[in-house]
Formats: sequence, structure tokens, C-alpha cells
Amino acid sequence: MNPTDLGLLIDDDELYVRTLQRSLSRRGLETRTATGIAEALRVAEEIRPAFALVDLRLGEDSGLTLIRPLRALRADMRILLVTGYASVATAVEAIKRGADDYLPKPATAPMILRTLGLVKPETVTIETTMTPLHRLEWEHIHQALHETGG
Repeated sequence: MNPTDLGLLIDDDELYVRTLQRSLSRRGLETRTATGIAEALRVAEEIRPAFALVDLRLGEDSGLTLIRPLRALRADMRILLVTGYASVATAVEAIKRGADDYLPKPATAPMILRTLGLVKPETVTIETTMTPLHRLEWEHIHQALHETGG
């Protein structure tokens, strides 16, 4: 994959996806965004992205349903599934359906670049591989909101 290749970010959290888009752009990786399944398929058909970052939960829908159609559009597309509700079963299902990798949410620009092989391993610092406190807080808040329907 080249840094000049176009990517597709698919997440129903518009604030998160726009923030991630800006962060990737600052690092030289251009992307388009989609917030739902229909929009994602339309944009993917239009741009034929080199990679797609797909959120597991897209409102009431599952991002897992996008893996096969995306793969059919471009066999060499790198498909990364992200979720704040990681489980071994979901990771296995994502890989079975054709995802290339599975990342915890919130996936950061450095994590994505590293996963796509666009950052040399020696440039990765220990700090980027540790779970920061703000991320643990974010995961806890989202899990609590999910469990309470809020």
C-alpha cells in the first residue's frame, strides 16, 4: 500500500470519524468517510479504496456485513474492523469474513498507519502501544452507555 492510496473510514460516530480523518490527513493519508452501510457501499463503489476502516457497530447494523461486499469491490483492499466492544468471537468472525485486521476503538492514526504498514516498526514508541488512561475511560463510558441504553 502507498501513502497516496485513498482510504474509506466507516463509523456512525461522525465526530470520531471526522477527527480520525483529519489526523490521518495530517500524516499524509487521504480518506473519505461514511456513517452507514448504504453510504459506505456507495462511496466504496465510487472511489475503490485501498483500505477501509469499518466500525463493528453502525447504529443498529453490523459492520461485519460490509466485509464481503468491500472485498468484492477490490480484492486487494485492506479491511480493518474496529470496535469498542472487542471479543475473541467477533475477531474470529471478522477474519473469517475476510477482514485483514481487528483494532480496538478508538483506533488512532498511528495505530492505523502501523497496521497498514505505512510506518516503520522502529518509529513506534512504547507510549503508542500502551493503553492510555483517557482510552480506558472512553471504553468504560461507552460500555456503560451501551449497557444502560443511553
